Amino acid sequence: MSNPGSSGLLNGLELLAPARDASIGIEAINHGADAVYIGGPAFGARAGAGNSVAEIARLVLHAHRFDARIFVAFNTILRDDELEPARKLAWQLFDAGVDALIIQDMGLLEIDLPPIALHASTQTDIRTPEKALFLQDVGFSQIVLARELDLQHIQAIRAATDPGRCTLEFFVHGALCVAYSGQCYISHAHTGRSANRGECSQACRLPYQVVDDRGRFVAHDKHVLSMKDNNQSANLAALVDAGIRSFKIEGRYKDMGYVKNTTAHYRQLLDALLEQRPELVKTSSGNTRFTFTPDPQQNFNREFTDYFVQGRKADIGAFDSPKNPGHPIGYVTRVNADSVELELDDTGQMLSNGDGLCYYDLQQELQGLAINRAQAMDAAKGLWRVFPKDALADLKDLRKGVQVNRNRDINWTRQLEKTSSERRIAVWMRFDETAQGFALSLTDASGITGLARVDTDKQVARNPAQATDNLRYNLAKLGNTIYELATAVEHIAITLSQVWFVPTSVVNALRRAAVDDLEHKRLAAYTRVPRAVALEPPATYPEDTLSYLANVYNHKARDFYARHGVRLIAAAYESLEEEGEVSLMITRHCVRFSLSLCPKQAKGITGVQGTVKAEPLTLINGKDKLTLRFDCKPCEMHVMGRMRKSVAQNSATQSQTIRFYRTRPTQSTQ
Repeated sequence: MSNPGSSGLLNGLELLAPARDASIGIEAINHGADAVYIGGPAFGARAGAGNSVAEIARLVLHAHRFDARIFVAFNTILRDDELEPARKLAWQLFDAGVDALIIQDMGLLEIDLPPIALHASTQTDIRTPEKALFLQDVGFSQIVLARELDLQHIQAIRAATDPGRCTLEFFVHGALCVAYSGQCYISHAHTGRSANRGECSQACRLPYQVVDDRGRFVAHDKHVLSMKDNNQSANLAALVDAGIRSFKIEGRYKDMGYVKNTTAHYRQLLDALLEQRPELVKTSSGNTRFTFTPDPQQNFNREFTDYFVQGRKADIGAFDSPKNPGHPIGYVTRVNADSVELELDDTGQMLSNGDGLCYYDLQQELQGLAINRAQAMDAAKGLWRVFPKDALADLKDLRKGVQVNRNRDINWTRQLEKTSSERRIAVWMRFDETAQGFALSLTDASGITGLARVDTDKQVARNPAQATDNLRYNLAKLGNTIYELATAVEHIAITLSQVWFVPTSVVNALRRAAVDDLEHKRLAAYTRVPRAVALEPPATYPEDTLSYLANVYNHKARDFYARHGVRLIAAAYESLEEEGEVSLMITRHCVRFSLSLCPKQAKGITGVQGTVKAEPLTLINGKDKLTLRFDCKPCEMHVMGRMRKSVAQNSATQSQTIRFYRTRPTQSTQ
């Protein structure tokens, strides 16, 4: 089987796709994913993307046909009363055939989990070689690195860990959390919805006023915490060289079209890389063909960035809008009472009923214009008239000369609503005669053979050439299966004492039986990666003190860290112990740098109001105020704030309060 069969993928490259539900997961497999991650009925960091165990089992069965793996996101922090339900669910998922659990809460390692592989979620905030090595040594066979790492950081982590024991996974596409994952508490502080418990309110996508220490505006209504979308298409080879073996697409809330298109895009890129690098292999079986040309630009995106992989850049933010700005297609030439006339940049482009257009108004806010009806005035010259679905009076600042973008191409969308790919496993056929009739075997690239026999009378063919052609033709009819001949009909070996006439009905029955036998044998041969064995004696955690930033929310998690040498353990932010102003977000993104206020760029900027100092800065959205503090040595930004009183009061009535050590204990208390 192509399944790696060990904790490390070594030279295998894994394309890991998201799934909101089982049907999307099945299409991810069909479009080339080597693995899929999906949420279960509870305890996933996307609370709105849960699935029943039965649905996950359906996805598992389809994936394992192609040696593809299924991971379940099990990555919230848990209360003490949730540990037993989590344990029961973990066993149900294991019994359903799931290959791995993606977890954040270390308390799970202290309970009776099934012998299932464990992956360390990106929520565990893996930024250093020391943290990565620790997670490997306590039993994680795959770890999801922080999105903010550059190639040098990744290389250092790979050098510190064992590729035979621990696979490095990295996000290569999709929406970006501006915070280090697991290090954002704004949602809980302002709404009571904890990002670490799957209920993020996405405060990072809100508009903010940015004010200096004298109350002067540095930026007005800008989405200064909103990042562009991740796209590592140009960096895959460099990431492979740095040690990444699992390439993860973000998007468990995304729709079917996004998953189909993005998975197909990266499947093609990785296949091209595999073609160039024969020492690398796929981790699943089958070749995928598409009925469309994949294009990530067609899906919702906030424009793209490769973030920090190639070093810090100034243009990583989507400050004007968290929406999809689309791509320029032309300009407004006239605004009529009920329509808008456009001149397209490319006369080969077409507009269609149902397309989505947008433009920026005078305040640089994105405005949408959905087309109810598109009419070509002179398509050869790129002249079009569109009738919007909404009243023109509601389209703010729409006027002659405004650049128009398209952010929804209805024809593209409809392509992906149909069957858009097929995935087939190559087989070799052998047709033999037996004493009582005939036999057919199908062998795949892993050497697994399906075999079928039929007892029947034999008749000498009256027309040997025609009989042979008909036999090959009928044997090759694999169209309604997941199999295909390796290259051509020459890969059907026919061994007969003489040319017999074999009825089509006999050939069809033999072929179906051989396919069924191969299918059963492949599934029987599939092996799940076993749970990695933790080192003994227990590995020592890199630090002996943990603050609320470690997200310890139950006593089993506390026991885990104590067992690994941590002496001072604070409870998670959600436990309500942090009553004053604290870091509600830690991020490598720097507002000061993005606004050209970094001391490394300039001492300050001089404008009509004088010199604007870089620090302190305040973010204001309505009644909420957040203070930005800058830690220049590691080049990080802390967003400081405090929990709303109403949230604290409400949370105190709804959830347990956990208190661990407030001071360093003596040795005798351990």
